Amino acid sequence: MEKQTLKRSLLAVALLSAIGAGYARFGAEAMRPGEAIAAVAAAPATPPRSAMTLPDFTSIVEQSGPAVVNISVSGVSKTVSAIDPDDPMFEFFRRFGMPAPRDPAPARGQGSGFIVGADGLILTNAHVVADADEVTVKLTDKREFRAKVVGLDKLTDVAVLRIETRDLPVLRLGDPARTRVGEWVVAIGSPFGFENSVTAGIVSAKSRTLAGDSYVPFLQTDVPVNPGNSGGPLLNLDGEVIGINSQIYSRSGGYQGISFAIPIDVAMNVKEQLVQHGKVSHGRLGVTIQEVSQSLAESFGLKSSAGALVSSVEKGSPAAAAGLEAGDIILRLNDTVIGRSSELPPLIAALKPGTQIRVKVWRKGASRDFTLAVGEIPGPRIASAAHGDADKSRLGLALRALTASERHQVENPDGLVVESVSGPAARAGIRPGDIIVSLNGQTVRDVDQLRSLLDKAGKSVALLIERDNAKIFVPVELG
Repeated sequence: MEKQTLKRSLLAVALLSAIGAGYARFGAEAMRPGEAIAAVAAAPATPPRSAMTLPDFTSIVEQSGPAVVNISVSGVSKTVSAIDPDDPMFEFFRRFGMPAPRDPAPARGQGSGFIVGADGLILTNAHVVADADEVTVKLTDKREFRAKVVGLDKLTDVAVLRIETRDLPVLRLGDPARTRVGEWVVAIGSPFGFENSVTAGIVSAKSRTLAGDSYVPFLQTDVPVNPGNSGGPLLNLDGEVIGINSQIYSRSGGYQGISFAIPIDVAMNVKEQLVQHGKVSHGRLGVTIQEVSQSLAESFGLKSSAGALVSSVEKGSPAAAAGLEAGDIILRLNDTVIGRSSELPPLIAALKPGTQIRVKVWRKGASRDFTLAVGEIPGPRIASAAHGDADKSRLGLALRALTASERHQVENPDGLVVESVSGPAARAGIRPGDIIVSLNGQTVRDVDQLRSLLDKAGKSVALLIERDNAKIFVPVELG
């Protein structure tokens, strides 16, 4: 037994010697077996990755969750056309760019929102409540309220609701300008109807411009957002709202890694106008702009590809009156440098019409300064406030008088602008932004007169409307 033990010991020593020799032959520094063991024992452990610790969102959800609401809407959708394509009336509607009357069908939808006023004021997306006949708000304590749409602005996709209650929890507001790309953010909402669901991610980019939404400098995130999240808050790690979750970029209809939020300062500006005035005014210059590429910058004699290149100037616009021309490159608005063309529209739209501004322009190899008064984007095509007044029980229209600037743009300045539409008028093809000129041949000048005409009308009326500088009679079955 002792001989076998001795043989095993000698074999082990020989093996260690062979390993050490082989290690030296491959170019490593020679080391005796004992030294190798000591070196391994003295090697420090891998340092902790404390910098990579993930944030804990529980406190944010506990504090902010009660102020997030679920929104349910119901209304009437348009289904199959009630007119046969072979019917002459079908061609009538098609040629004038109007949808043929359709059979009504119930429609329901869901979204999210959050409380910004303890007295029941709620923010959400305009597309969540647009054209809804009934809006219901559900709180986390399971209380439900019928909500009034104070107003909505389709340009920025912001809507304001009010519910009749008091002492509600309110979310704190943050500053999107201080938000940094790469920081953590949290979304709370009702994706697919799953109320108060929480998702998290990071800010991917700032001041994004989307096709058809050039007036909103979106916050881009990778927070999972799905149908039903629209209108919910985007919160930073301090539990402050920095945006309203609004859109996703998707080829499937569901979340694919990119989502967009409306900065809360943009939304609050809209909210203040809707609450105080019932409508939203957006500034305009009256120019068409494009990006300045490196080749364009060189051709215009600029050292860098910054600014917004004016490709056309609208006649009679504030820009035209100030002397701006096609080929000018707008470099600065007041004290704000314009780095990209997409930065200019949101800045102008946020200004109150009539505001005096300074514009620095690059023209023919030199910079020039211009002063002009900001104009106003026409309201009927952009904003819609649900405070319009009309007899909805019969016609289904909410109407308002034209503003001073709108009267100069239309042929019939005494008409009424359609703010929202439902019921018989919707089935007849009337759209928001249409101008009601007359009813049964009688010129319409105000809502009270329209009510009087409706009281005398039978089961159907003929509305003369103006749309895109063209007029057309539309038959409406009142029922």
